[in-house]
Amino acid sequence: MTSYLALKTIHMSAAYLTLAMFALRLTLDAFGRSDWRKSPLGWIPHANDTLLLGAAIGLLFVTGWSPFVHHWLTAKVVLLVGYIAAGVFALKPRFSLRVRVIASVLAMVQVLAIFYLAINKPVLF
Repeated sequence: MTSYLALKTIHMSAAYLTLAMFALRLTLDAFGRSDWRKSPLGWIPHANDTLLLGAAIGLLFVTGWSPFVHHWLTAKVVLLVGYIAAGVFALKPRFSLRVRVIASVLAMVQVLAIFYLAINKPVLF
């Protein structure tokens, strides 16, 4: 059970950090501070997300959960893919402001839904 608690702590901490860094990068962009892309903020989120994914895979092994059996977990994976896609649109300066704002809102809604599923683990179907 110790490995479960360690993996869960790492996973949750990395998830909160992912959300905080995404919001920070969006805020910096909104204030015209795009120089974050050449700072550690350009690569730290990727390292954190790798840690987040590694902890998630570790939790799958420790708990025996399966995305195709536990439907809340399947929904999290689908939402994660959507969050990544929306995040790309939200953070790329080549897209229009309108597209970036819509993508930012969509990304935040999806990540909040992921948090909801992680906390409540509802029976979906």
